[in-house]
Amino acid sequence: MDEALLRSLTPSVLTVLVRRGADFAAAEDAVQDALVEAVRVWPADPPRDAKGWLITVAWRKFLDQTRADTARRRREDRVEEEPAPGPTPAVDDTLQLYFLCAHPSLTPSSAVALTLRAVGGLTTRQIAQAYLVPEATMAQRISRAKRTVSGVRFDRPGDVATVLRVLYLVFNEGYSGDVDLAAEAIRLTRQLAAVIDHPEVAGLLALMLLHHARRASRTSPDGGLVPLADQDRSRWDTAAIAEGVEILQGALARDRLGEFQAQAAIAALHADARTAEETDWVQIVEWYDELAALTDSPVVRLNRAVAVGEADGPRAGLAALAAIEDSVPRRTAVEAHLRERDGDLTTAARLYAEAAHKAPNLAERDYLTRQAARLNTHLSR
Repeated sequence: MDEALLRSLTPSVLTVLVRRGADFAAAEDAVQDALVEAVRVWPADPPRDAKGWLITVAWRKFLDQTRADTARRRREDRVEEEPAPGPTPAVDDTLQLYFLCAHPSLTPSSAVALTLRAVGGLTTRQIAQAYLVPEATMAQRISRAKRTVSGVRFDRPGDVATVLRVLYLVFNEGYSGDVDLAAEAIRLTRQLAAVIDHPEVAGLLALMLLHHARRASRTSPDGGLVPLADQDRSRWDTAAIAEGVEILQGALARDRLGEFQAQAAIAALHADARTAEETDWVQIVEWYDELAALTDSPVVRLNRAVAVGEADGPRAGLAALAAIEDSVPRRTAVEAHLRERDGDLTTAARLYAEAAHKAPNLAERDYLTRQAARLNTHLSR
């Protein structure tokens, strides 16, 4: 069973059902049922036209669901006809589906959550972590979004800003290693940049390229997390860095600064340093100031505290950190790092261990656990 093929076909099948009049929630359920049927049937009887097979089965599933629901009987007249048999054109509808999901009837945050769940393939837990909210809260938000668009015709696509937010979060999840979606997010952002002349679209593409250029060096051969300062910079993709910087320079020249351009500028400063010691932390702090003014995000302020600690010393970093709530993810790990740099190894060891328990993924947890063990070993001598 080719799971990658199923994943790649899902957006197109979902788009066909929506275009034919299915409301989004019912269409998503029907496509999921068709995927389950494919897993059961294809190993013994693979179809010649996988996409056409999925569309036909999903449409039948939708018809069954519609007929079983008395509240939707008024739609039966226009959904009786099944898709015509035969090969279907190989069209990539994924980006269009992103726009359709960013529907004007939804708030931007709900549109992003719904798209990540339905199109991006992320779990509710992963989306909740990206939004810094409890999983139960995010589950309710996604359910409300589905109810809101239930029965709504998708003839008014959403705005670019919401689609950019979705692509950014999908890229971040792919880059973290939980779900390998980073390359797909870059591909879709390239498509968007080719049809929309907007500095923030260019800024997001530059940001993705600059981060993705360092991907090979982010983990050790045994899968362990390698911090930016310890990465082998000879393994960075210089072609991707050069392309990202060129795209960023073109966007910044238009003097319409946005958050993705500011983030890309920070990534470019890291990429420009031949060694960790040569990093221009003063400029990075200045860009974080710009970014904080644009977003007022607690995560941005947390990263700014790290940069201040590098530019002006750990005590300055701790002073900046004091204004950030304890509930912000990775705050404990940042404080542990700054306490260690300030010479308070006992507190740093305790905080590293505490941060390990809060880590969102296994690689991060293992890294923080090793940091705590390293300091505890040093203190016991």
